[in-house]
Amino acid sequence: MLIDAHAHLLPHDYPGDAPGCFPRMEAIDGTDARLLVFGSVRFTAKAAFFDAERRIEAQDASGVDAEVITPMPPLLRYDLPVADGLSLARHVNEFTATLSAAAPGRLYGFGIVPMQDPDTATAELKQIRDAGLHGVEIASGVLGRPIGDERFRPFFAEAERLGLPVFVHAMPAPTDQLPASAMGTHVVGLQGATAAASMVTGGTAAGCPDLRLSFSHAAGGFPLVLPRAQYFWSGTWNEEPAVPERAFAHDDGPSPSELARRFYYDTMVFDHRALRYLVDLLGHDRLLAGSDFPAMPREEPCGRTLRSLDLSAAELDDILWHNTFRWLGVDPPV
Repeated sequence: MLIDAHAHLLPHDYPGDAPGCFPRMEAIDGTDARLLVFGSVRFTAKAAFFDAERRIEAQDASGVDAEVITPMPPLLRYDLPVADGLSLARHVNEFTATLSAAAPGRLYGFGIVPMQDPDTATAELKQIRDAGLHGVEIASGVLGRPIGDERFRPFFAEAERLGLPVFVHAMPAPTDQLPASAMGTHVVGLQGATAAASMVTGGTAAGCPDLRLSFSHAAGGFPLVLPRAQYFWSGTWNEEPAVPERAFAHDDGPSPSELARRFYYDTMVFDHRALRYLVDLLGHDRLLAGSDFPAMPREEPCGRTLRSLDLSAAELDDILWHNTFRWLGVDPPV
């Protein structure tokens, strides 16, 4: 079995009387694809983004048994006025619930919320759960603030209370330090790393121990920097027992590595050496198979590189499907 824990959707349409800040989906002559028009974004969306039958056909073609489907990141528009952001989120969530209901057991939909207003976002979590959605997707940062900022702590505490998993999708943010051509590569990696690091250093990981949180693309560069953070906390190499008097930044709480292993990380990292490192450092029980489909083509078959690693059958099963059900809080099929 293989569950794709990182796959995306786009609604087929938006209401004709929607606010002007909403996206548009325009027909493309001669095809069943549609064009997403949202501010400066122009994105051609193949039918698998919004048609359940086409999604299932694509799953079957690449050896996927089910997907966790989340809205495409351009829909995470935290710059909108709160009322407009909430209206957009509710429309997208309604579509996601309908799409998921068309293929129970094959599609596990996540909702979105207007994180620009943490109180509104927090209040919306119950509605997401009541709509039959399985979790919530958020971006790696909110208007220049990392998600580990204390103003978002009530949001994560409520997600923990409701048992709703959270998917953190790394999003490029404007920067003068790298060219625009690096937005989809290095900047996304930096933002993913900052998001995960902020959850550790800001206290949310320690304060919400039962929060089920996953990071896209293995949280970018976070896993590679984690041993440095561990050394500063412990004063030792290789996670040997801490020697606090040698440490630069020891505290009495769980270590950075222990906190990092409370999260899940998807395996969309493009290289068997990177996957091997993630298994060795974070553990096979922390990893989820992911593809970014249909925004990116899947490996053929899906999970090919994961299966090429020298993993035991039990370790591979954890990554390919067991861990995703644990993250979702859903009993696997019998």
